[in-house]
Amino acid sequence: MTLTDKAARAAVTSHGRPSGGRSGDDKSAMSYGFVALYTVLVVAFGVLPALYAVYLAFTDGDGGFAGITNFTKVMSDFRFLPAVAHVALYLVIWLVALVVLVAFLAIVVHAVRVRWLSKTLRLVFYLPGALAGASSVLLWLFVLDPTASPVSGLLHLFGFTSFVQVIVPANLPPIFAIIAFWTGAGGWIVIMYGALNNISADVIEAARIDGATTVQIAWRVQLPLLRKWISYMGIMSLAAGTQLFVEPQLLSQASNAVVPNDYSLNQLAYQYAFQQNDFNGAAAISLLLLVIALALSAVFVTRGGLFERG
Repeated sequence: MTLTDKAARAAVTSHGRPSGGRSGDDKSAMSYGFVALYTVLVVAFGVLPALYAVYLAFTDGDGGFAGITNFTKVMSDFRFLPAVAHVALYLVIWLVALVVLVAFLAIVVHAVRVRWLSKTLRLVFYLPGALAGASSVLLWLFVLDPTASPVSGLLHLFGFTSFVQVIVPANLPPIFAIIAFWTGAGGWIVIMYGALNNISADVIEAARIDGATTVQIAWRVQLPLLRKWISYMGIMSLAAGTQLFVEPQLLSQASNAVVPNDYSLNQLAYQYAFQQNDFNGAAAISLLLLVIALALSAVFVTRGGLFERG
């Protein structure tokens, strides 16, 4: 027996695993612990509330079975279709801008060969995400006010002289899309940058040898290999976009109801639950949102090949 063999055998404990290392059983127990904790949280704050919403949506105020009465009631509400149109227009503008600009900016940042500049760009893109939610909207209240905005010259160029003129309902879909892009795009750019790093350098080099330009490499090599990541981004952003609430709610309060408090579907559900004391109608709206989001997500999954192998 060689010295190497003796050393290898000495490094193995009586249980047949290397000494000083963590056993497979310990790793499995830790894995099961993490999964169990996550499962408990998902059941407590995801599955059970969803099941309760289903129960409310198909029952009346006394707990009796109501069939689709709650759904027909909210869908015949004069506020429902405008809220659907508002959210739909916002989603179209936001998702198209997100997919196009995030992919473009990620490829541009990845093409920067100066390391410090690449890191700086990623940091600059990512920083606005730290102001997500209500704090971001409060910041944008100043940006959208021509009398206090740092870009007041641009607002005046478009003919806006007051805050009320800027936030009229017709202008809100692109405004909300800009706010959402500003807060969320940076994180996705960093994720796409990481995905680009996983593309084999041999594939890129082979394309260059074949005479492909930088634009051709981006269009014919990098973008197709980012398809699954773009699909994932679309699903997650769609889920967040259908829940539009904070932005119109804060603008409604700041504008003295120039922005209606039932602008989005989530706001309408809030009105049903806490203004009309109709939790069954609110649950019906939430289920309609869920069905719509699942249907659109299925399109992203099938068209993006999210679960395809290879």
